[in-house]
Amino acid sequence: MSQTMRAIEITEAGGPEVLQLCERPVPTPGAGEVVIKVAYAGVNRPDALQRAGMYAPPPTASDLPGLEASGEIVAIGEGVSEWEVGDKVCALLPGGGYAEYVLTPAAHCLPIPEGMGLREAACLPETFFTVWSNVFQRGGLQAGERFLVHGGSSGIGTTAIQLAKIFGVRVFATAGSDDKCEACLKLGAERAINYRDEDFVEILRAEGGANLILDMVGGSYFPRNIKTLSDDGRLVQIAFLTGPKVELNFAQIMTRRLTVTGSTLRPQSDLAKAKIAADLREKVWPLLDAGRVAPVMDSEFALEEASAAHARMETSGHIGKIVLKV
Repeated sequence: MSQTMRAIEITEAGGPEVLQLCERPVPTPGAGEVVIKVAYAGVNRPDALQRAGMYAPPPTASDLPGLEASGEIVAIGEGVSEWEVGDKVCALLPGGGYAEYVLTPAAHCLPIPEGMGLREAACLPETFFTVWSNVFQRGGLQAGERFLVHGGSSGIGTTAIQLAKIFGVRVFATAGSDDKCEACLKLGAERAINYRDEDFVEILRAEGGANLILDMVGGSYFPRNIKTLSDDGRLVQIAFLTGPKVELNFAQIMTRRLTVTGSTLRPQSDLAKAKIAADLREKVWPLLDAGRVAPVMDSEFALEEASAAHARMETSGHIGKIVLKV
């Protein structure tokens, strides 16, 4: 194995053009860690935020972008017993996925689902960890409930729709075009709402309100989400694309017994992520093995075209996941 590798670094905070090819040392695994020879790396919104200088990596993480990847384990650290060199895996990463090799805790790796290629598998960890932990663990979504997911055609949205549908939930989704709405319906949404010409508040209230909302928009959506919830409803916030600050009348939360919660994945402890991985392997990976759930793929770019991949993401024209081929 070479001592150096190709990687994409963020040369300074800015637009997609600040992503540049570089050479870095190949990482060495510590206790409980593995090194993966990357086949494909998923491109996610947090990567773009990090590139823009709005989402600093944790102090112990690589400064390179990339929060998920698939590939082959080529080195194992002390104390790792569940994986062997040569195993093909997909993995949630602390960072560093835009590279030929990446380091991650062994407990954050998952097997490639049966019948699935490495390209599709690279798209699983970030979205499935996020959706499972927020919608099902934190949000407590149950069969028969009404679930509204904003950004239904995104990687997060397409995953949330499929999983909620399989678990017997009534799924509603918002998206910004008729094509995106059609994609949401094909994945199992009962109703897809084009937010440019329809009001999701009115539509959901006519159904009795949403028991659970998954939101990554924030800003002006926050008070509208509160109005959309049924009594005892839950709002789970995972991002704030239009801003983190909003004025709110707490009387609604108190009198209607609403729950407002949220999380971000990256700053959580290695143990917390390992627990999510174990839960996914038990409850969701059998669905992937059976082909009942699958990532929705938008486009593929070569590693050196990372800036073009980010530009594609920031047009918001994509449906599903964008990957880098390493």
